[in-house]
Amino acid sequence: MTHDNPAAGTARRGARPRPGRGRRLCALASAAVFGSALLTACGSDSSDGLTSLTVGAGGNIYDMPLQVAEANGYFRAQGLKVKLVTLTASTGPAALHADSVQFLHDSPTGFLSAVSKGIPEIAVAADGGGNPLGIVVGRKFAQRHGLTARTPAAQVAKALADSTGGISSANTKAEAGIFLKAHGVDPGEVKWATLPSPAADKAALNSGQIDWFITNEPIPLQVQSDGDGVVVADPDKVPEWSAEQAGYGQFVVAEKSYATDHPEIVTKFVTAVQRATDYMSTHVQAGKDKALVSVAQKALPGVPAEALRSSLRQVEWPRKVSMTAAGWTSTLGFVRSLDTLAKDPKITSDDWTNTYLP
Repeated sequence: MTHDNPAAGTARRGARPRPGRGRRLCALASAAVFGSALLTACGSDSSDGLTSLTVGAGGNIYDMPLQVAEANGYFRAQGLKVKLVTLTASTGPAALHADSVQFLHDSPTGFLSAVSKGIPEIAVAADGGGNPLGIVVGRKFAQRHGLTARTPAAQVAKALADSTGGISSANTKAEAGIFLKAHGVDPGEVKWATLPSPAADKAALNSGQIDWFITNEPIPLQVQSDGDGVVVADPDKVPEWSAEQAGYGQFVVAEKSYATDHPEIVTKFVTAVQRATDYMSTHVQAGKDKALVSVAQKALPGVPAEALRSSLRQVEWPRKVSMTAAGWTSTLGFVRSLDTLAKDPKITSDDWTNTYLP
């Protein structure tokens, strides 16, 4: 994610806001929310004695720790009343800075982009590992090249040479490129089509405008479930996308001043998220994910249960949301390999902390 105005004021949360500033910035962030009610408050104590928080999320499978913490009552047990709102990569940091959201569920590239620009954010938990990506090819393309879900990765990569691939960002193009180059295919041989949404990806695939597309799960698996394509690459087949090689995949992020001023709230929030990832790790590994799939279906309506179940298994849900220097080394290496940030991303101990872990 990026910040629209890195030079904006950095007043501490306890300071008295300038007249109208909080209302204006909250309104700006509210206007960017998709499929959610307007943000009507920037964090407060509710009438039921709970501390109200608004949290920015991406609306994908990575948000499941937040959804589970809400569904299982972990937030409430910590005295928190949490409202999740969907924000984009461009609006998330602005909403965080405005205190329209108190926490942001952010990707490594989003967070590192902010840090590279000197934006005062801090990662307080890592609650997902790896990149749950999928490459889905159209049915006719699959038949023409003899591709199935079990086709070896090298054969898939060679089939994608001299094809037309759909992407949604420079990141997804780079992530596809990593897979292709690992099997001797030059990404320059591929014709790239930038599409604005998963719906556009699917429409272009069905119309034959593209041969395949890459995006985060569960969209590729949903397309496969609908009979419109075949998922031919995922983290099981592409080790470069796995948590072991790519490192952290998602963070809980706060502004540094907010974390400093509200350590108890940050600790409570992180505690609830860790309970959720611990629950998810245990149940996914044991194959007891019926309840998790039910929560995911409410959060991502219209996605088949099996697609959600497979998507949940493609993310490493940590028992502990703590971070390590080694984990950051892997994450930085992966992000640098994408070569999509204007500045070389760097991270120091001032940019992440385990201080708020229970």
